[in-house]
Amino acid sequence: MNDLLKYHEGIRSEILDFIPKKYAKVLEIGCGKGGFRKNLLLDCEYWGVEPYEQVATIALGELDYVLASTFDDAYDDLPDNYFDLVICNDVIEHMDNHYKFYNKIQKKCVKDAYMIGSIPNVRYISNLFELLIKKDWKYKEEGILDKTHLRFFTIKSIKHDFKLFNFKIEKLYGINQIKFSKRTLSGWKMILFQKILGSDTRFLQFAFRIKL
Repeated sequence: MNDLLKYHEGIRSEILDFIPKKYAKVLEIGCGKGGFRKNLLLDCEYWGVEPYEQVATIALGELDYVLASTFDDAYDDLPDNYFDLVICNDVIEHMDNHYKFYNKIQKKCVKDAYMIGSIPNVRYISNLFELLIKKDWKYKEEGILDKTHLRFFTIKSIKHDFKLFNFKIEKLYGINQIKFSKRTLSGWKMILFQKILGSDTRFLQFAFRIKL
């Protein structure tokens, strides 16, 4: 349980640039312990959905309302036409049907609501190195091949999905960039490998702000 609590800290300062200037009623999917709340305006109404009950109990100390369940199970308990900002920090890849989520979340939001968040990049250089050079695809406890990930994305597929639902992309770019040392042979090899495969491979995740 200690590892789980650490995983759900959720402050995520690298997402600050994606937060819109105006919002009043916020819904965070996968809110963890409620750490991201510290990044937002104090007077906003803040709801969270968190499937791990013990973690959700901690989040109650930070947020106004917390539903200890998945989004699908919490759906009927969330008000319709209510939220103007939805936060999805590294949760979409855990969904068995993210298209269903994109469709359903719109009913819970007002017109022109924002959604911000981050999605892991399956073309991250370390992942490609294991796939293309080591010829391996091994699930792990965390990272791109986290064993709980059900979906995998590139920046191209993220754009495709947003456009499919007519979401307006306001910001979308890579975060948590990897940097290799030019002082070592292995570092130069990874830099060359990266240049061949493309600049998008530098980023562990892509962050976004869209209008629903």
